[in-house]
Amino acid sequence: MIEKIYVKRLIEYLEEDAFPEDITSKYLERIKARGIVKCKDHGVLAGNKFILPFLKELGFHVKEFSNDGKYIDVNEKILVFEGDASNVLTIERLVLNFLGRLSGIASVTNLMVNRAKEVNPKVRIAGTRKTTPGFRVFEKYAIEVGGGDPHRYNLSDAILIKDNHIAIFGDLSKLIKKIRDSVSFTKMIEVEVSTYEDAIKAYKAGANAILLDNMKPYEIIPIVNELKGKVILEASGGIGPDNVADYAKTDVDIISSGYITHSSRSLDFSMDVERI
Repeated sequence: MIEKIYVKRLIEYLEEDAFPEDITSKYLERIKARGIVKCKDHGVLAGNKFILPFLKELGFHVKEFSNDGKYIDVNEKILVFEGDASNVLTIERLVLNFLGRLSGIASVTNLMVNRAKEVNPKVRIAGTRKTTPGFRVFEKYAIEVGGGDPHRYNLSDAILIKDNHIAIFGDLSKLIKKIRDSVSFTKMIEVEVSTYEDAIKAYKAGANAILLDNMKPYEIIPIVNELKGKVILEASGGIGPDNVADYAKTDVDIISSGYITHSSRSLDFSMDVERI
């Protein structure tokens, strides 16, 4: 059932690209062709999990494929499929864009995970909700393929009290109590802070986790020294491949990064098409 939902989403993307039709490729009807997808970069493959059932739904025959999570080299073949030539050419750009976007996210996630775990094997790298509207489920999946944690999929997954919530309500302790008295015990309450004093206040107010937002590593260390093991500590804000190790060294539990989805570069895939 879930697979069908994702295939439907891909078909909607195809309709956007080929509405009402591909006026070039349609003249190649009744010719059979083979599509050979290769990567012009190296990195972690992500996206074939969705592309394979999508191709099957459209009547293509998949001959070869690589599994998501595989580290691929330059010019490595990752997918071979056959079908009507006009259809192969019509879906070409969608397949390449989709694989490129997801593989780019998986690759930068994997890079950050490796750099962080070199200095702190226990730290977890997570994404954020800074995702592409309508594409979040795929981007979150790519983060997992790269070895990261998807974080919240939507606003109902966990309680995250941010500065604007506090500004409107006023009293953090009363806000946490109001929420805790109203929601299921299964929902974690996390509070966003940007100072040592606010971190201590959030802990004393009953937060399960504290998000240390836009703080420098040297500002985080005293908070870790005080609260490590008492509450989950998450660092976020301005963290990417170049400085993730610096934050990992602070011994926080989680490092979340919007860079993974808003600044990662898509891997460059290409498709060779052969007449058969």
